Amino acid sequence: MFHAKNHKVLPVFDPWEFLEPKRRKLLDESWSGLFRENILKILPVGKLKPSFTRGFGRPSKELYSAVGAVVLQQMHNLTDDETRDQIAFNQQWHYALDITSESDKAKYFCEKTLYSIRTAMIAHRLDSCIFNNCTDTLAKVFGVDTQKQRIDSVQIKSNMRRLGRIRIFSTTIHKFLVNLKRHYSEYQFLEVSSEIVDRYFTEKALGCFSRVKPTETSKTLEQVSRDLLSLVEQFKGDKNICSMHSYKLLERVLRDQCKVVEATEDEPVFVEVKPPKQIKSDSLQNPSDPDAGYSAHKGQGYQVQVMETYTEEDDPEKKALELNLITHVEVEPANAHDSNALIPAIESTQERGLGPKKLSGDALYGSDENCQKAKELGVEVISPVMGVDRKSHGLVSFEFGEQGEIISCAQGHKPLEVKKKKNGYKAVFSEQHCSTCPFVKDCCVKKGKRHYTLNYNEKEQRCAKRRAHEETDEFKDVYRYRAGAEATMSEFDRRTGVKRLRVRGMGAVRFSAVLKAVGLNIFRAAAVKRARTRLDETISAVNSAQKVLGFVFKEQFMKPGATIFGFSVKHPQFCASAYKNTA
Repeated sequence: MFHAKNHKVLPVFDPWEFLEPKRRKLLDESWSGLFRENILKILPVGKLKPSFTRGFGRPSKELYSAVGAVVLQQMHNLTDDETRDQIAFNQQWHYALDITSESDKAKYFCEKTLYSIRTAMIAHRLDSCIFNNCTDTLAKVFGVDTQKQRIDSVQIKSNMRRLGRIRIFSTTIHKFLVNLKRHYSEYQFLEVSSEIVDRYFTEKALGCFSRVKPTETSKTLEQVSRDLLSLVEQFKGDKNICSMHSYKLLERVLRDQCKVVEATEDEPVFVEVKPPKQIKSDSLQNPSDPDAGYSAHKGQGYQVQVMETYTEEDDPEKKALELNLITHVEVEPANAHDSNALIPAIESTQERGLGPKKLSGDALYGSDENCQKAKELGVEVISPVMGVDRKSHGLVSFEFGEQGEIISCAQGHKPLEVKKKKNGYKAVFSEQHCSTCPFVKDCCVKKGKRHYTLNYNEKEQRCAKRRAHEETDEFKDVYRYRAGAEATMSEFDRRTGVKRLRVRGMGAVRFSAVLKAVGLNIFRAAAVKRARTRLDETISAVNSAQKVLGFVFKEQFMKPGATIFGFSVKHPQFCASAYKNTA
């Protein structure tokens, strides 16, 4: 039965009055005070109502505390056992979750309760709702300027083993045979060849594939591929078995790793193992985590796209007063390309009123298509151009006009004419100038019958302008702040452990990574809150000191006949002006 407390209603008596001022101040200034004051009330607990039956069964745990505990678990990178202990004994967690009762019902969560709450949250996609609500609230509370942002990605790994090709085949077959016996042990499992059962069914037999000699790799791959094909062909007519998840994995491995030659009148079905270079990056990496992808640069797993605000303030004291807020998080397989993440990130933040005006990213995000689409959305993308201009006097060395036409070459010679064609432009240069130019071999112009010509389109012209702008001090001064994204990725992993997760599957991985981003925002906001509190206290102390000193100065030294450092005061008006200047 659904049970949730209304935390927006303040109690008549303060339940935390037993804490003396110093400990209460520590709690208020820490992440727990920020969570209790700003986050706990906005958790989307109401979306869990479909998981409970109204008026039936025992009341659930107080759901604001339960959902908040799951957020804190991901924030601190804890296991279920560690989370249980923190809820039971840690006063900082009690303060954050507003648990005021000393009963076991309020402060004891078993592992099954945490698992059930987490499963329901994943099913209802509460991670995205929590991230959006928390980000919007923190941006409003701390007055975050979202006009300047930066984006980058980081690879994360789920709780899966790295498998080679042979182990992918053998583990997938083993998984299928175990499920087949569990659900269809009476008839279908008995039809499987005894050789395949002996080779793949038991854990002991399966371990033999981890000790294959390098010289026997090709022979073993052929054997396991034939066994996999025989299982697929044997049960492809059974609708019930074809609907099994493990059978679909068999088909996927066969499709990813092998090339099947269909049967003819003379020859049966033949299977051939593909060369490694022909295997796509979205192929199955492990049957335990079919959503994971592969990146040749980063390896197996997933990647997280992170976009955050930043400030151009270089003074450390002033910089500590500004909150760098993560405004967008998206989890993708490792094979996804970064260039496809830019526009969805911009649109997502703009829908919530947190869109940037300037967005920095590395060269993977700065394709010409992305820059043009972002410009239509009112966003300037600050990024280098992908690739290099191979010729030392390429298109980047030419000077362009406002309409995209070439005004002059690197030697200052103007073209005879510039024609705008359907697919771009054609610039015609004098043969007299180009033939005697010492850089003609390294120039992108081509010799014709009468003249030298240069054909280019609008995309090449825009990229040339951007490459020329990259060499300016103005671009370098603005783009240098993108490097701060690397520090964010390091902090993301160091404080929340996002790079090594305890879960598998896209749903669980996304849930964990997004809530860890929420936790990083809370850690950062708490640090900014402390810095601003210290500054306010310092200003208040200085103002109080000025008032006290001014009062003493006025009472003691602004009377006729008083002495200041041994000198007699004869003109109180002078002292009054001096007092105003010191104040």
